[in-house]
Amino acid sequence: MRRKNVIGTAVLIFIGIVFGAVLVSGFGLVHPSYGNIKIGADKPPVEQVNADAAAFNNAFVQVAEKVTPSIVQIEVVTTVKNDINIPKEFHFFFPFRDDVPKEQQGGGSGIIISDDGYILTNNHVVENAKSVTVTLHDKRKYDATVVGTDPLTDLAVIKIDESNLPEAYLGDSDKIHVGQWVMAIGNPLSLASTVTAGIISATSRNINIIKDNYGVENFIQTDAAINPGNSGGALVDLNGAVIGVNSAIATNGFSQSYIGYGFAIPINLAKAVASDLIANGKVSRGYIGVSIEEVDAATAKAVGLDEPKGVIIQQIVEGSAASKSDIKVGDIILKIDEKVVNQPNELQSYVAAKRAGTSVRLTLFRDGKTIERYVTLKARDEKEDKSIKVDLKGKKGKDIDAKEISFDEIGLSVRNMNDDELSEFKTKKGVLITNVKSFSRAYNQRLGEGLVITSADRKEINSVSELKQIIESKKGKAVLLKVVDKEGNSRLVGIDIPNK
Repeated sequence: MRRKNVIGTAVLIFIGIVFGAVLVSGFGLVHPSYGNIKIGADKPPVEQVNADAAAFNNAFVQVAEKVTPSIVQIEVVTTVKNDINIPKEFHFFFPFRDDVPKEQQGGGSGIIISDDGYILTNNHVVENAKSVTVTLHDKRKYDATVVGTDPLTDLAVIKIDESNLPEAYLGDSDKIHVGQWVMAIGNPLSLASTVTAGIISATSRNINIIKDNYGVENFIQTDAAINPGNSGGALVDLNGAVIGVNSAIATNGFSQSYIGYGFAIPINLAKAVASDLIANGKVSRGYIGVSIEEVDAATAKAVGLDEPKGVIIQQIVEGSAASKSDIKVGDIILKIDEKVVNQPNELQSYVAAKRAGTSVRLTLFRDGKTIERYVTLKARDEKEDKSIKVDLKGKKGKDIDAKEISFDEIGLSVRNMNDDELSEFKTKKGVLITNVKSFSRAYNQRLGEGLVITSADRKEINSVSELKQIIESKKGKAVLLKVVDKEGNSRLVGIDIPNK
């Protein structure tokens, strides 16, 4: 009996040792040494990358390595008025509450454009700066001074006291193409030295962010990700050439972050502005002195152009370069020098890169013919900004009955004007637009109630019957109308006349 107990005990001990060993060793699994560990497959799915693909990938890598040291981070401290949150009932006791200054910090990016410390950035990055600090790619920090700013192009130049800096290569933005690959390099969201890639998705974009009649917007549009902090950074091609200065983003209005498109100022314009700012501290820009609009299909048809192209001169500034040359309201500018222009901002951007005193050649379409005229650009005279020459020569309109005529085919109603009304509009002739039907041809051409039609088909209009006669003669064609508002501003408008 005793022997059985001893055997049973031994068996139990043996079983305990076996189970303990199993538990300790992970249920029979033996841990290999580090040298024997093998994870992953032996070969990549694609052992030999296509040479073209490898070269393409390499281009991005090389551009990032070469260009990133030329891009800096900019921190700015500005002083702004402090809108103190005071209940309305206590405003009387705090009459200067909005004048209490406070400091706020912002920033962006910049491009080193000379080895001795000149840096190109956006005006909105350094505007009203109390202090500017620049951090280089290698983390060295410098205080910077603002050399000059140009709000009309949203460009600025700052300077740090250093030498032998890695200056960027500035390319030629006139040679870019929609669809070509580009990279955006900057410091978005305070993330230093960030590189994103995409393509040029459009050129010559006007997005109406510069709130000035003389503002120049001719942006390069890209889908390379651009976010707050990228402003002033570089848009570069796959040669590493800077072709634009990143400036704006399309947002949803809430996050203020990238949602698909960014916009850059063409580098050719930036080079001209930067050179002026460095040399003079300001821009000595030349102006033609005209108000222009895109030529649409109806206007092209009305003036006899074979297709919509060029920009039409709507008004001429008194005393400007245009007023001293053989340039007329209604002329259509097809080219400036050798550059074809089909959008107002294309002409503005080209002229903005020229200094006052420069002569340019305009190719014009006038009265069915193509002619050339030379214009010597003048500097902008602030006093001339509102001095628009409205070409309103002609005989005084008669004091006749206020008969109204409706042109249903184009959605327009007009009536004759009396002398008091003609005087109010500072014109000697014309008929008053009394109604424009929504979504009609007239509506789509931005005609509206309260405007005066002074000419049609380049003939003066003194009565509704004269206008009716011209419109009826243009059925199946288009008519060119000249309209004037109460401020004396005139505009040429082409309207298709249905053949019925």
